[in-house]
Amino acid sequence: MALQRFWEKLSDVTGYYYDLELIESGQSRYQSFEVGISPLYGRMFRLDGCAMTSEADEFIYHENLIHIPALAHPEPRRALIIGGGDGGSAEELLKYPSIEAIDLVELDEKVIELAKKYFHAIHRGALDHPKVSVRIEDGLQFVAEAAQSGRRDYDLIVLDLTDPVGPAEALYQEPFFQQCALLLGENGLLSLHIGSPDHLPERIKTLVARLRRVFRYVYPHFHYIPLYGALWGIAAASNGTDCAVMTPERIDERITTRGITDLRYLDGENYRARGILPRYVRDLIA
Repeated sequence: MALQRFWEKLSDVTGYYYDLELIESGQSRYQSFEVGISPLYGRMFRLDGCAMTSEADEFIYHENLIHIPALAHPEPRRALIIGGGDGGSAEELLKYPSIEAIDLVELDEKVIELAKKYFHAIHRGALDHPKVSVRIEDGLQFVAEAAQSGRRDYDLIVLDLTDPVGPAEALYQEPFFQQCALLLGENGLLSLHIGSPDHLPERIKTLVARLRRVFRYVYPHFHYIPLYGALWGIAAASNGTDCAVMTPERIDERITTRGITDLRYLDGENYRARGILPRYVRDLIA
């Protein structure tokens, strides 16, 4: 099958392209989707015209989305993933022997179906693991109902979502962050994508400001993600755990004592380095 060229916007005035051999496409109840094979990235998944994940570089954002908060936590036992239907975040969490239960709340059952069909290299069976409860529900409603019930037993909440537009927009608002804070235990952390400081700086500035109004500690960290074509921001936020105080030595010790293997990106030195921001990014979120 011939390669097709796909263009993706980074902002209203910037973008990039990649070539794919398309193997499946269509429309679910909520969004359009495409699965293809890239000569550079291997199997690749798009939703509503945006690259979501690829076999070749998913480890970059999944490791940092999960392990930067999880390694800072004294002993993560229970986790909530909103989105994350490709299973990559769940797979990283299952590397912790202390993890007892993961609730994965995905709006679109088609994403789970496609992940199981095409992306075993990313989830490695996590979507069928006995510790993982996959719920096809609205994450906004799930969190609202859980917060109203008074539960505060999540050690980690991971927002592994599409961009903050359309159906996902409400999950990046301050009221939703407040509800997430209510669900976290004493040392619990929230982790989420915040986007590119070079192409959408106002988005970064706004999201960090919202997080700081809800959480005592906010730890933005930045990574170049080839699939996203940009320097990309992720943030960990908490009212009880400060990722910024974690030293390289302490991180390496926790990786070893917790028996976490198969990390391709993160170690103690890199953990600390990712939180040291360029001056223009510090100025942006000051």
